[in-house]
Amino acid sequence: MCGIAGILSPHPQLVSVDRLKMMTDAIAHRGPDGEGQWINDAGTTGLGNRRLAVIDLSPAGAQPMHYRQRYTIVHNGEIYNYIEIRNTLQQKGYSFISGTDTEVILAAYDCWKDLCLQYFDGMFAFAVWDEQEKMLFAARDRFGEKPFYYYMDERQFIFASEIKALWACGVEKMTDERMLLQYLSAGHVQSTIVPGKTFYKNIFKLPPAHYLTIEPGKLKKSTVRYWYIDKNNKVECTETDAIEKLKELLNNSVNKRLRSDAPVGTSLSGGLDSSCIALNIKNVQPGRECKSFSAVFPGFEKDESEYIKQVCDSLHLKNYQTAPTANDFIRDFEKMMHHHDEPADSASIYAQYKVFELAKVKNITVLLDGQGADEILAGYHKYYHWFWQELYHANNSLYKRERGAAKQLHVTSEWGWKNKLAARFPQKAAKALEKREYDKMRNDSFLDKDFIKQFGTRDLIYKPVVRSLNDILHFNTFQSGLEELLRYADCNSMAHGREIRLPFLDHELVSYVFSLPSTFKIHDGWTKWILRKSMETRLPNDIVWRKDKTGFEPPQKQWMQNKPVQDYIQQAKEKLVGKKILSKSVLIKKIQPQDAYAADNYDWRWLIASCFL
Repeated sequence: MCGIAGILSPHPQLVSVDRLKMMTDAIAHRGPDGEGQWINDAGTTGLGNRRLAVIDLSPAGAQPMHYRQRYTIVHNGEIYNYIEIRNTLQQKGYSFISGTDTEVILAAYDCWKDLCLQYFDGMFAFAVWDEQEKMLFAARDRFGEKPFYYYMDERQFIFASEIKALWACGVEKMTDERMLLQYLSAGHVQSTIVPGKTFYKNIFKLPPAHYLTIEPGKLKKSTVRYWYIDKNNKVECTETDAIEKLKELLNNSVNKRLRSDAPVGTSLSGGLDSSCIALNIKNVQPGRECKSFSAVFPGFEKDESEYIKQVCDSLHLKNYQTAPTANDFIRDFEKMMHHHDEPADSASIYAQYKVFELAKVKNITVLLDGQGADEILAGYHKYYHWFWQELYHANNSLYKRERGAAKQLHVTSEWGWKNKLAARFPQKAAKALEKREYDKMRNDSFLDKDFIKQFGTRDLIYKPVVRSLNDILHFNTFQSGLEELLRYADCNSMAHGREIRLPFLDHELVSYVFSLPSTFKIHDGWTKWILRKSMETRLPNDIVWRKDKTGFEPPQKQWMQNKPVQDYIQQAKEKLVGKKILSKSVLIKKIQPQDAYAADNYDWRWLIASCFL
């Protein structure tokens, strides 16, 4: 796990150790265990690294790493199955001088070239310079757990793990007003239309599951997608078989993600997903002491302390807790925002930030986490109506039964005649949803009218055609939702030089879950049915059959009533009005504190947006 950076240019004066060091210094928090810069003999390619030592803590793991006097790599992340790949390569005659997964990437690339990516089970962003071919090969993992940002003009190609490293290298900060408008109106900054777009006009990211190649002499970039899931591929199996298969895949995933030469723990929210990970850690390594880390909020109605205690008592976990307050939030706000180069949707990022800070205090380098389960297994309540639409169209009797079961569980998700029309006419429903969001943006009374008129175009908004539950799960996993959450996790963990690993994002596990019918994901009114059944009798009932959905939610509404926070918000409004982004009317509008996941979190968005302008 590291921070990486690089410069390619046919002009050697642009490829200097000083520029590389400015970039790696900007992301020093990502790698407290070492640094390095390297430039090839021609002066056309430079690579830089900040090291967080996790696999092979010896100097042999230092980067940039060289191989066979031909390849040089900088690598951020982990290849979890590096031992198996190394054994395969050794049988082909390859030898290794370190115990790192980074050296395995180099040998695998030499052996299979771009096809090496099909062998990797991991989270990664890496760049390999091939001195013989005079070409850079860079790749990003399947889901986008690890970042890869770049800037390119006619003179140079620059890349790094964080946007701030590009700014440190002299790249101009140019906010994309269309992305700003999308954030202020809808609350997110991930483009569903242009893969690789960021909050800045001149800075892009390599999309998940893609690789690129580029030559310094030509500065022509080629980008290729190397992996995708066929959401329509279905397997025939019984519920019992599916449960056992899920157990096996999750168990294997956790086992591989425990491979580390640095101390490993786990985050624990008190919800089902993180509890599953903790259980599997205890199962695959029974004698291992497992330290868990939690954020708690005493007195807050959504505090999960009691659930956390149940899990820890059941699994005999050592638990460490942080209890962030409004004063803590005010003290840490600017520092935290420094680590997030793009806006974030709620104060939940602060709870996560503090958990990783606590892990650092307790000298735990790696944390496993349950992120990703909700997106692949339909864990959010918003998925009910998509599921019901699928059943209404395909199996009316099952639709009625599922609606009745959800009602018995007091599920209050709205569902009426518009949803029935959407089930019959999904393409028209998608267009209607696009129009509704567009109209909401165009009629936003808080935004400056000229700002809306100039940047609020219809092509900014895209809604998928949803015929089945799998359609919306695929969209949220691969186009809009998950990657943004992974960005928050990367920023928060690396702010403290910690590594986060996500067992639910094992690509074999995800592929299998997508091949299962919708009724294995939502069943008898319960979300994440197959996961709940796999944990039945293995975790406390109160955890397995929890109806509410929380997960690191802080008392944002209370915090926003704090005078210093309100002062921050007022200053943010003044700044945005001064830049002709918000209407002057917001200056006299009373601040309206909202919960972290409220739909109209306007004051929070204004506060956050102002940090990036």
